[in-house]
Amino acid sequence: MTAPAPILEVYEVGSTTVVGFGGRDVLDDVNIVACRDEIIALIEHEKCDVLAFDLTGVTLLPSGLLGLLASARQHGAAIHLYNPSPDIREVLETTHLDKVMEVHFVM
Repeated sequence: MTAPAPILEVYEVGSTTVVGFGGRDVLDDVNIVACRDEIIALIEHEKCDVLAFDLTGVTLLPSGLLGLLASARQHGAAIHLYNPSPDIREVLETTHLDKVMEVHFVM
């Protein structure tokens, strides 16, 4: 049996590690536990201070995944979100997750 494909794409590693979803929407059937394990492994193995999520091109993220991103801070890395879509930005503002994760917009 083959291992499931990683949910995250790692673009850069170091004190600031940059990951994303390859511009794909993340559907509700995503394995949150597997994603959590990937995130924790990145934080712990790369010893990153900042885990930056490139959300360029992503219009859908399950609410459970947004909560997971916020809770990942407990593992010692700041979570930064780059280029969330208007819909994702609205959810972040409504849930006040934009207060616990830094949100950035770049061209």
